[in-house]
Amino acid sequence: MSAREDLLAAAAQRILIKDGPYGTAIQNAKLAAADYAGDTGLQQDQKGNNDLVNLTQSQLIRTICDSYIAAGATVLATNTFNANRISQADYGAEHLVREINMAAAQIIRSACDDATAKDGVARFVCGAMGPTNKTLSLSPDVEDPGYREVTFDEVKAVYREQAAALVEGGADFILIETVFDTLNCKAAIMAVKELEAELDCEVPLMISLTLTDLSGRNLSGHTVEAFWYAVRHAQPVTIGLNCSFGADQLRPHVQLLSGIADALLMAYPNAGLPNELGEYDELPETTAALVRQWAENGRANILGGCCGSTPAHIAAVAHAVAG
Repeated sequence: MSAREDLLAAAAQRILIKDGPYGTAIQNAKLAAADYAGDTGLQQDQKGNNDLVNLTQSQLIRTICDSYIAAGATVLATNTFNANRISQADYGAEHLVREINMAAAQIIRSACDDATAKDGVARFVCGAMGPTNKTLSLSPDVEDPGYREVTFDEVKAVYREQAAALVEGGADFILIETVFDTLNCKAAIMAVKELEAELDCEVPLMISLTLTDLSGRNLSGHTVEAFWYAVRHAQPVTIGLNCSFGADQLRPHVQLLSGIADALLMAYPNAGLPNELGEYDELPETTAALVRQWAENGRANILGGCCGSTPAHIAAVAHAVAG
């Protein structure tokens, strides 16, 4: 069976559990700038470059992944949200993009395979590709609405490089996540489709939208419904929503999407809304109770956590939807 077929078969049996974020856990490790940089020889300050940690502190990434597996996650994403040439340019680390993605996928692949060898439970590796810090739909210059910092072909090439390295490292799926610009997402889709043609095998897609306001639109103006019809042609194995808000605010948008999509629905909201200090303090039991309603109402197939979520949140969600 293919990865797509395996995931569909597993989702037909139960609600699957996705992992949580890596950024929070990496920050909690209190790494110094030298720890981030390791022996890469990079001259710029690398503190905060969470993707580079795949190369320089691989055991930390493995430990975080293992904690999510222990919490019950069977859908595990790579720590590669900003592991692309556009985002890594901020750190002068563009030349390490392929190595970072390869290492990230290998770490998660190894953790999943080791766990499956012990308990026989199928686990899936999702090669995560974030939105980059450039937008194709909007101009960064208010005086020149037609100006763009990047072109469609440039963004497609950036995603192509990342996707190829993730697949080579062992990813089962490519997860295009936190989509704030639908055109960026289309560039990523085209990159993966070209990679499929080159490899002569399916590289199944997962696509996840993020909303920028409570009305239910992303930054480029698409509603949830419009976004689905804009990407449906890619035949993603999962469609869904992540980040955005907490589960309470995300509920109506999950409900809308679940009513129109002919793919598995994967949702991983933030742990509530940030407080006045920018911190997330929603308790795991609160998050779990909210997303349990989505499972009970047949709205979601895969549930996990985004910003502010911890292994405790993932464990609580897994417990809440067990059975």
